[in-house]
Amino acid sequence: MEPASVAELQVLLEGVSLPAERASLMSHALREGASGEQIALLQGLPERQYDTIDEVAEELVQVQPSYEHEVPHSPREESGAPPGGDAYTQRR
Repeated sequence: MEPASVAELQVLLEGVSLPAERASLMSHALREGASGEQIALLQGLPERQYDTIDEVAEELVQVQPSYEHEVPHSPREESGAPPGGDAYTQRR
């Protein structure tokens, strides 16, 4: 999916009443003169409620990086003394 095509679809969906189901998004797009390609994109969306137009775009083109680790890694040991040595922890 081309990001430019999704961006054009987002512009076309401006003004739709949100939250909206897929059918409402398609109806709005048709009223706004959507192309066959744009309607096909909307038909491919999962049937659910969309709270923002960005949610629609995220379903079509993933822009957020995927989370690489299932479990967060453990913190590492400190790499050395704090800057300034003991003065770092003493009150002035």
